[in-house]
Amino acid sequence: MNKMIAKNPVARHNYTITDTLEAGIVLTGTEIKSIRNGKVNLKDTYVNIKNGEAFLYGMHIAPYEFGNIFNPDPMRNRKLLLHKREIFKLAGMVKEKSVSLVPIQLYFEGNKVKVEIGIGKGKKLYDKRQDMAKKDAQRKIQRALKGGV
Repeated sequence: MNKMIAKNPVARHNYTITDTLEAGIVLTGTEIKSIRNGKVNLKDTYVNIKNGEAFLYGMHIAPYEFGNIFNPDPMRNRKLLLHKREIFKLAGMVKEKSVSLVPIQLYFEGNKVKVEIGIGKGKKLYDKRQDMAKKDAQRKIQRALKGGV
């Protein structure tokens, strides 16, 4: 039973996602409390692999209001928990195929926070326009069907 916390609003708009992967995140206690309150933002986040470890950059977790002066930096880089072979596979894909690693959503699995990472290529402007036109056409069709019945 997964409880969604936050979605990356621009991940599927800016990237063509071909595959997804689940990873855990190293967090502190006050960060978990802030996440439980829904004070997290995934916009402009990305995953990078450095020295055989995967890190999440740009995720903003608001400081816990009942915390103390030792609250961690809201924009700090957070380590992702992945198997070594998964990290090497992702590093190879990023280097060879020039793909991007983008967090799609953040959710609870039991009492653990997980992030779904999308592996995809960046879309060109005309691809984004095509997708928006398709969605608009689908919306019009659904409206016509709903209004006509």
